[in-house]
Amino acid sequence: MNDFWIILIGALVACSCSVLGCFLVLRKMSMVGDAISHSVLPGIVLAFLLSGSRDSLFMMIGAAAIGLVTVFLIQMFQNNGVQSDASIGVVFTALFAIGVVLVSVFARQVDLDLDCVLYGEIAYAPWDTFQIGGMSFGPVAVWGIGGAFLLNLLIVGLFYKQFKICSFDPAMAAALGIPVILFHYVLMGMVSLTTVASFESVGAILVVGMIIVPAATAYLLTEKLSRMIIISMLIGIISSIAGYYLAYVLDASIAGSMISVAGAIFALVFLFSPTHGLVIKKWIRRKLISEEAL
Repeated sequence: MNDFWIILIGALVACSCSVLGCFLVLRKMSMVGDAISHSVLPGIVLAFLLSGSRDSLFMMIGAAAIGLVTVFLIQMFQNNGVQSDASIGVVFTALFAIGVVLVSVFARQVDLDLDCVLYGEIAYAPWDTFQIGGMSFGPVAVWGIGGAFLLNLLIVGLFYKQFKICSFDPAMAAALGIPVILFHYVLMGMVSLTTVASFESVGAILVVGMIIVPAATAYLLTEKLSRMIIISMLIGIISSIAGYYLAYVLDASIAGSMISVAGAIFALVFLFSPTHGLVIKKWIRRKLISEEAL
């Protein structure tokens, strides 16, 4: 039964992250998820200092709050002339460093279990179950990540047109009266929520990988956003299933194996995509040259 739960949790993370990842890839902000997963450390430490408790709920609230601060700072720097990749790098390294300092100064003698909070292991997720009246209703991760996935689907479904126009042409969206900044923060808020809801249970590497790799792969396979979202979700699900069994055969990290499979799929698409594949492009070029020679 644990096999089923692990694969389901991986698939939910993949789908939840892929929906948002497509918009991040189009906006050239794929590394926002990675930034959030590192920059939440000061939020975790501050939550402990204020509450005096190592309960995961308080730490996740602190992480979510700093995640939103991260998004705000990145956008503020971009609006004031700093390039996107530079603003992401500056914010997450600075906040992560502040978190390290806070740990060394205020929590040196306390086991905050930061490895668990920041880099959880998906193999252990099925053991943390949601119980009411002594009855188990499945792993907590399924409910948390599943809830984030449904929320993402609901918001993207309701405002799909607005998100699409804002991603492709913000100037046109503003001319049509669409509040571009508002939808940017809504999207970034969903990324923050999804990242924080996922990484305690499954690990940061799985969250960051699933935000970037399936969406980047789907980008090479289609020119239509709706198809890109569906393809990225399918790639994420396939990666979760194949990655689990690969980890079982190799006795390796499950999250690492899932992302390795996703990376292998990306490599194949990069080489053999009908429109963007490197090998296909060279083959077409050689064919054209040979036809012209005739």
